[in-house]
Amino acid sequence: VTKLAKDSTIARLIQMVEEAQSQKAETQRFIDRFEQYYAVGVLILTALVATVPVLLMGQDFDAAFYTAMTVMVAASPCAIVISTPATVLSAIGNGARRGVLFKGGIHVENAATVKVIAFDKTGTLTMGKPEVTAVRITNYDSSRPTNLRITNGEATVGSDDLLRLAAAVEARSEHPLAKAVVVEAEKRDIDIPEVKHFQSVAGQGVRGLVHDPALGKVEIHIGNPRYFATFESHGHLAAVTAVVNELEAEGQTSVIVAQLIEGAAMRFLGVIGMADAIRPDAPAVVRELREAGVERVIMLTGDNKRVADRIAAAVGVDEAFADLMPEDKVTVVRRVLDTCGPVAMVGDGVNDAPALATATIGIAMGAAGTDVALETADIVLMADNLRNIPYVIRLSRATRRTLIVNLGFALTMIVLMLIAIFVRDLPLPLAVIGHEGGTVLVSLNGLRLLGYRDKH
Repeated sequence: VTKLAKDSTIARLIQMVEEAQSQKAETQRFIDRFEQYYAVGVLILTALVATVPVLLMGQDFDAAFYTAMTVMVAASPCAIVISTPATVLSAIGNGARRGVLFKGGIHVENAATVKVIAFDKTGTLTMGKPEVTAVRITNYDSSRPTNLRITNGEATVGSDDLLRLAAAVEARSEHPLAKAVVVEAEKRDIDIPEVKHFQSVAGQGVRGLVHDPALGKVEIHIGNPRYFATFESHGHLAAVTAVVNELEAEGQTSVIVAQLIEGAAMRFLGVIGMADAIRPDAPAVVRELREAGVERVIMLTGDNKRVADRIAAAVGVDEAFADLMPEDKVTVVRRVLDTCGPVAMVGDGVNDAPALATATIGIAMGAAGTDVALETADIVLMADNLRNIPYVIRLSRATRRTLIVNLGFALTMIVLMLIAIFVRDLPLPLAVIGHEGGTVLVSLNGLRLLGYRDKH
């Protein structure tokens, strides 16, 4: 046991999600309170109109009561209240036809305010299915005693041997890079040996004791240079890191494979490079987002800076933030929120969940997304179609425009009818017609969103 249950990674993710979600609740509570206050205000106004003229001005009670009933009908918030659900539900229905799931009307409205879109790299801007693109053998420190077979003073570790050892350990991991190594080994028909004592260090690497039929029992460590910095490397870590840097300069994410010899001494066997293909429509989506009015598009990734910059340049985002842990993504989102305004976060993994909850709008890739991401997000793209993100922004802004028109029309009708009541003695039947007619008109105007079509 290395940590208490409350200190585990998933427990921390849950805590961050809960904290982020609680920050949104106050706005929703304010809206609920406002609607209640308006209704109470109408009732108070009605009571005043029915009593004040009788008590202070000597007006006949029947006339005052008639005027009060007319005021109550004219000022009744039916048109105001119905305009919002009619509009928002129509937008939600429209989105559902495109495979976009809004988890509530508040998210339809909030999406219209978004100024910045933050993409997680893997599984959103990229396909999320990295493939092994390079296997570099190093065998540094091969003169030291090891369990590996020695021929003419050099270990017989080749590319297949390296993949076999790496795949044995990575088979226990759920990381996309780990799966890429296992898939490559299976493509080469390499038998993957058994591994015991598997351990994972979040964001850095994995290790395990491999029972290899040809090489015996070897403790294999796989990770980034940061992972191996704590081990005794006999001066070879810098040389291996140079290989990593070379592959990363070519846009490949790389991991180091090493054998623990004795104590903390490492023998670096090789480096495996992997690349994740960019989604074909990603650059076009970024352009469409700018055309839709999004001011800034950024990318967040736990990958290294060189690979992140290469992907960012190919896709066309404004800025890339690399080497991020889950809590670092939350920090970046909060900083962008404070400096640029409302942010929409797009992701699909467990590590994205805290950032999805922190953002103004969390958008999850439905088909490839993890359960945690889908549960946390406010909007889910069920078909993993990136082009639905600009669609969501345009639909939400059309919804907001319709809401403004509806609310403006409803309030204007109420004000005009109240003026007519006190200035021209507007009769009750006309107030009923104005009230019900306004309610019908805002409802029909909201329902137009069922037929909304994106011109793009």
